[in-house]
Amino acid sequence: MHRKTSTRTRALAAVALTLALGAGLTACGDDNDTSGSSAEVSTTEHNDADVTFATEMIQHHAQALSMVDLTLDRPLNPEVQAIAEDIRAAQGPEIETMADWLTKWGEKVPETMRDHANAGHDMGDMSDTMNGMDHGGSEMPGMMTAEDMDALENASDEEFQDMWLQMMVEHHEGAVEMAQAEQSDGQFKDAVDLAGQIVDAQKQEIDTMNGLLGS
Repeated sequence: MHRKTSTRTRALAAVALTLALGAGLTACGDDNDTSGSSAEVSTTEHNDADVTFATEMIQHHAQALSMVDLTLDRPLNPEVQAIAEDIRAAQGPEIETMADWLTKWGEKVPETMRDHANAGHDMGDMSDTMNGMDHGGSEMPGMMTAEDMDALENASDEEFQDMWLQMMVEHHEGAVEMAQAEQSDGQFKDAVDLAGQIVDAQKQEIDTMNGLLGS
């Protein structure tokens, strides 16, 4: 009789241990499912990370478009020209989208170097077009300095393509870093989603441009 009781006690203890382990694993699984910003995103609310992302990415994209402008009338490989046009097609509308968000949130839409160029500054003087930009401009990850932009514009045709690819790879890497920060810290769903699209698209373009260097 004592043996039966001991056997039953051990069996019940084993069942209890199994249930406890199962509950622990389920709890761990739930933690993984709600990691990052996914548990807090909102279709209507935004936070400071969203404002920073939109404000800085507008300026970052604007510089990329100015770099694309510098490819005009340059002898480029067709693949490089296609990358430049893909950047123009994607980033122009993204700037408009982010500017709309800032306006809706009652935030200032930042000046960019393209605003200065469109206001009558000579496109040949990149130093002037970068003056007055918010957030320090070149302090953003991957952002070119005015001197970098002047060097690119003044490069010979033989130097231009590889210089442009190298600079655009660095620029894209900075955009990916900024977008990943938004994915981690942002609240507004559309902004977090756009950040994910930027990460995916620009990582692919980085791989393509690295393959084109020296071509």
